[in-house]
Amino acid sequence: MIPSALSCSQCKTPFPEELFGQAEPTPCPTCGTYWQIEVFPAFFRRITPGKDGELLLTDGEASCFYHPNKKAAIPCQNCGRFLCALCDCDLHGKHICPACLEAGKTKGKIQNLENRRTLYDSIALSLAVLPLLIFYFTAITAPIALYVAIRYWNRPLSLIRRTKWRYVLAIVIAGLQIIGWGVGIYFLAKNWDSNG
Repeated sequence: MIPSALSCSQCKTPFPEELFGQAEPTPCPTCGTYWQIEVFPAFFRRITPGKDGELLLTDGEASCFYHPNKKAAIPCQNCGRFLCALCDCDLHGKHICPACLEAGKTKGKIQNLENRRTLYDSIALSLAVLPLLIFYFTAITAPIALYVAIRYWNRPLSLIRRTKWRYVLAIVIAGLQIIGWGVGIYFLAKNWDSNG
């Protein structure tokens, strides 16, 4: 059992672990104040301490490429450099050095790292708004903007938390453009028939 870091604000008694994640508010065991405590699963995870590199004891031992006075613990699985426990970057079970991690990030070679994300909400909004400068393009871009906004609605937006207001705005603007074109074509056809 993990000692609780949360305590009752009334009596300052630490909450027992059984009170966490209950569906209904439960009383504090000491003062009886009702609480509903929701915590992330990481709250119960034990934190493993970081490792320090071991110092070299003899001259014949392999040393870390980045720290010559530290004992090598494992080779990099990309480039083969010897790494101490401090430099070892464990990425989904693969041990790589900081240089390979940086190179893989910048070149996009490591598939488990997400370097960039397509922002479909910004694309949809741009397709709906920018063609308004030259109105005739909206006949083509409005349906495309509507398609992009609806098609990619459930895709992750950004690495930084964003709301879906760009999608909503793109749908509204594109919808109004399509309605405008429909009404314009209807009246143009009606006027054409009355003159013809």
